Amino acid sequence: MEYQAIKAMMNRRFFLEAMGGMAMLTPGLAAQATGERKTRFYLLETYHLKHGTQLGRLHDYLSQWALPAFEKLHNGPKIVLEALVAAHMPQVAVIFGFRSLAEMWDVRAKLNRDEELRKAFEAWQAGPEPPFELQNNVLLEATGYSPEIAPLDPPPSTPRIFELRVYHSPTWRQLQALHERFEGPEIKIFHRVGVRPLLYSSTVIGPNMPNLTYLIPFDDLAAREKAWNAFGADEEWIKVRKESIDKHGQIANVIQLALYRATAYSPIR
Repeated sequence: MEYQAIKAMMNRRFFLEAMGGMAMLTPGLAAQATGERKTRFYLLETYHLKHGTQLGRLHDYLSQWALPAFEKLHNGPKIVLEALVAAHMPQVAVIFGFRSLAEMWDVRAKLNRDEELRKAFEAWQAGPEPPFELQNNVLLEATGYSPEIAPLDPPPSTPRIFELRVYHSPTWRQLQALHERFEGPEIKIFHRVGVRPLLYSSTVIGPNMPNLTYLIPFDDLAAREKAWNAFGADEEWIKVRKESIDKHGQIANVIQLALYRATAYSPIR
C-alpha cells in the first residue's frame, strides 16, 4: 500500500498551497512497513528567510492560521522551530508527523478546501516582499526504534532547544550498520548521559541520501553541552565506536547539525 502511494508520486510534483507549500516531492525510494507504529512519516519543511518582514510574517501565518487549521484536522506531531545556529539564518523549520502517505495527502486536500486559510495564505504570499527566500522539504521515515513524539505533561515553562543532526553514510550498507549501532548500544549510552532524541529517521525523498536524521531536545544550551561532553568521554561509547569503525569503516562520514528553539506557539515545545 505504501509502495503504491510512493510510486504514484513519481514523475509528479505537488505543492501544498494551504500550508505554504507543505511539500514538493520528487522521485524517491519505497520504504519498508513498520508494523503498528502510529507515526511513520515526517515532513520536514525549512524556510530560509532574510532580515526584514519575512520572519514575522511567517510566524503570524503559522501561528494564527496554518497551525490552528491543521490542529482541527490532524492530531499527529507538530513542531515549529526557529534557528539559533544554522547554515542559513534567519530560518524556520516545521515538522509534521503522519501515519501514512495517504493520510498526508488527505490532510493536504482538506486544507486546500479551507477558504479562510486559502485567503490567509494568499495574503501572506502577497506581502511587501516575498514570503521567504527559499523553501526546502524532506520526507523522513521513522525507524523501527524511533519513539513516538508527544507533548510534555506539564509543558516546559520555556521552549526547549532542539538539535537536528543528519549523518550521511557512504553506502546503504553502512547506513544499515549505523542504524544497528544506534538501535543497539548507542541509544542506551545516549540516555545514560542525557541525550534523549524524539525522532530517529531516514530520508525517503530529499537531499544527501543515504542518511540518518534525528532530533534531540535539551532544556537549554548548558544542558546540551554537558550531555555531549559526557557522551564523548564515555568509556563504553569509545569502545563501541572503535569496534564499529573496525568492522564497517567510517559509517557516518559527514555530519550536519543545526540548533533551534521551539516557538512559543509550537504544539511540541
